[in-house]
Amino acid sequence: MATRVTARLDPAVFRLPVERIRQGYYSDAYFVYTKAVLEAEGHHPRVTMQVFQKKDSVLGGIDEAIAVLKLGAGREADGAWLSGWDELEVYALHEGDRIAPRETVMVIEGDYSLFAHLETVYLGSLARRSLIMRNVSEVVSAARGKQILYFPARHDHWLVQTGDGWSAHIAGAIGVSTDAQASWWGGRGMGTVPHGLIAAYGGDTVRAASVFAEHYHREMNITVLVDFQNDSIHTALEVARALGPKLWGVRLDTSEDLVDRSLWGEMGGFRPTGVNPKLVEKVRAALDRAGFPEVKIVVSGGFTAERIREFEAAEIPVDAYGVGSSLIRGDNDFTGDVVRVDGRPCAKDGRHYSPNPRLERVE
Repeated sequence: MATRVTARLDPAVFRLPVERIRQGYYSDAYFVYTKAVLEAEGHHPRVTMQVFQKKDSVLGGIDEAIAVLKLGAGREADGAWLSGWDELEVYALHEGDRIAPRETVMVIEGDYSLFAHLETVYLGSLARRSLIMRNVSEVVSAARGKQILYFPARHDHWLVQTGDGWSAHIAGAIGVSTDAQASWWGGRGMGTVPHGLIAAYGGDTVRAASVFAEHYHREMNITVLVDFQNDSIHTALEVARALGPKLWGVRLDTSEDLVDRSLWGEMGGFRPTGVNPKLVEKVRAALDRAGFPEVKIVVSGGFTAERIREFEAAEIPVDAYGVGSSLIRGDNDFTGDVVRVDGRPCAKDGRHYSPNPRLERVE
């Protein structure tokens, strides 16, 4: 479940490229030209800008959008930047708020020439972060209280990690994989003993896991990938015996094109490839029989909210789900409209002023 965060993040957290935002470097050019025309003509209409989106979603990026306005609104005068924030009235919902289709999430009132150039930037922040919020919230709900590990860093550009990690955290993910993703709340990235380290030790999972655990078992829950030899039961048992109490869990990550060795003799009646329910059940049973009931099972590899719901409905003994690329797919676009000018209704056909009593004044 997403957590509603009522304390606004300090604008400094976002490390915005303030000068370039003020210059319109990241904005659609027509918004930059709009600001220039208004200033050149000395035309300063007081507008009401209304922001919304079209899905049942979870609001993310609102504090970032506010930071863009706080640091980017204003005008150039005699070679100096004059902030326009104090001349604006901004009303907004909070990070983690559930939002309905077409519900107003933010209203900006003030001289349009002060903030016309910022629309692209604040709408983009809302779109990206809300997408992550909504997707993570969905898989958290599907997992019914089990841990969700946020693993999409390798599937997207590194620059999105900080804000995406924050959104995933607020939406209920229990862990993220990079320090950048955890930076806004002062956390740390977490992960498992990776295939690369196993390969570096000649494919010896036990050796790689033992060395890794020796260095890091006091700092993190040691979780080991056990599919390097495509023999997850055998490898999981070897690792459990070698690491003992240092081992927190094993991670099943069998390729979607492979069938784990433990299933070769009983194929038929189920889809045997990848990480499937039968494989999880067999690994759990083997660990329990060998005296390792405390070792957790993490599954990863193509998991989505729908697939997690299927595993949970069948009561498959999974302790945590590692979810990657599905959490950054889809869209959650936001729209901004001028709906009033100088106190009078003025919006394009099909749009109108839509006040929302849930909005709070941003000081």
